[in-house]
Amino acid sequence: MTRRDWLKTGAATMAVVSFPAIVRAQSLKSLRAVSLQTDWIYGGPNAGFLVAKEKGYFADEGLDVSINQGKGSGNTAQIVASKAAQFGFADGYVVGNTVSKGAKLKMVAGIYRRNPCAVLVLEGSDVREPKDLVGKTVGITTGSAQFQQFPAFLKSSGVDPASVRVVNVDGAGAGPALINGQVAAIAGFAQGYIPSIEIRGKKNVRPFWYSDAGVVCMSNGLIVHDDMLSEPNVIRGMVLASVKGFLYGRAHPDELTQVVKKYLESTDPAITLREAQLSWSTWVTPTSANKPLGWMPPEDWASTVAVLKANAGVTTALEPAALYTNDFVPTGREFVPPQSV
Repeated sequence: MTRRDWLKTGAATMAVVSFPAIVRAQSLKSLRAVSLQTDWIYGGPNAGFLVAKEKGYFADEGLDVSINQGKGSGNTAQIVASKAAQFGFADGYVVGNTVSKGAKLKMVAGIYRRNPCAVLVLEGSDVREPKDLVGKTVGITTGSAQFQQFPAFLKSSGVDPASVRVVNVDGAGAGPALINGQVAAIAGFAQGYIPSIEIRGKKNVRPFWYSDAGVVCMSNGLIVHDDMLSEPNVIRGMVLASVKGFLYGRAHPDELTQVVKKYLESTDPAITLREAQLSWSTWVTPTSANKPLGWMPPEDWASTVAVLKANAGVTTALEPAALYTNDFVPTGREFVPPQSV
């Protein structure tokens, strides 16, 4: 082989070897970068997004998604309303309240379709029904969904909100505050608090569900700023990948716990699993039975707005249909979640 032949052969070989790398680089460059602000720290309830990223579902839809931990639905709604993030995972009641104040937000897929908010007391507490909260101190994270809905829960339970003292507690400190007797009760998403109190704190919990008191509201789902609706393919891809991530995580719980631990080393897999299991009970309601995950019942949004107007001082002409759309939710039996936990 002459030197010229060797150079030709070598160049051709290099081209063959390098071509896949070039294709991969071009593919990465072609992904649409978007950010997602979660509702809370990484855990079992919001693990579907992390699973979607790890399984490549976002990339399959042409998306490069950066996921950031949230500090409550109120904070997340404000971040998306300011366009600091393209997507958010936030509570529907909070979204409606934020929109009533002038924000331009819309929910494009609902995950928690049963209100997961609850007041929690230790099993040995003398608070045996909501009316026993009179004169007690309740710890709630200010601005959160459970904080905004708490007056509605009290009124529906026949309790004057002025008779209950509410103090702000950090989400991470709420459980210890209850266990140590710093507060008589805490309010939050049950799946976020019960597992750590029972597993790590070794205390049994008595929950008082907001939904049992008649506070029927749409809870967490994917939200966008109205301006994002000009990119329907991006939203459709984000919703599809997210739904697939949540469904895969439910079908593979051991993998789900490991994915969460990869993103947040301090998590306990046993707690993460219990969080996820409790959150699955919010996926299916009588009004959303046999519907794909992400699909939202019109009557539940109507109830959400009614609760807002009755308890949150909303006086604007807030229309339920303006707060959500099912246009981007995937169809097909493969997207219908199990109908029982």
